[in-house]
Amino acid sequence: MANIKSQIKRNKQNAAARLRNRVYRGSARTYIRRAQSAIRTENAELAEAEVLKAIRALDKAAAKGVIHKNNAARRKSRLMAQYNSIKN
Repeated sequence: MANIKSQIKRNKQNAAARLRNRVYRGSARTYIRRAQSAIRTENAELAEAEVLKAIRALDKAAAKGVIHKNNAARRKSRLMAQYNSIKN
C-alpha cells in the first residue's frame, strides 16, 4: 500500500476508472459474442443487426479510450469478414 498522499489518491482514481472501463469493454465483448453467435446461425438479418450493435459498442469503447482505436478497427474488420462470408 502506498504511503504517499498523491499515490493514494491516484490508486483511488485508477480503481474508479477501472470500474468505468469494465462497462464499455464488457459490453463490447458481449455484443461481439452475440454477433458471432448470430453469424453461426446463418440468419443474415439477425446477424446484420447484431454486427451493427457490436460495431457501435466497439466504437464507443474506442472513443472513451478503453481500447485503442486500431484494436477496435481490427475487431470490426474481422467481424465484418465473418458476416460477409455468410452474406455472399
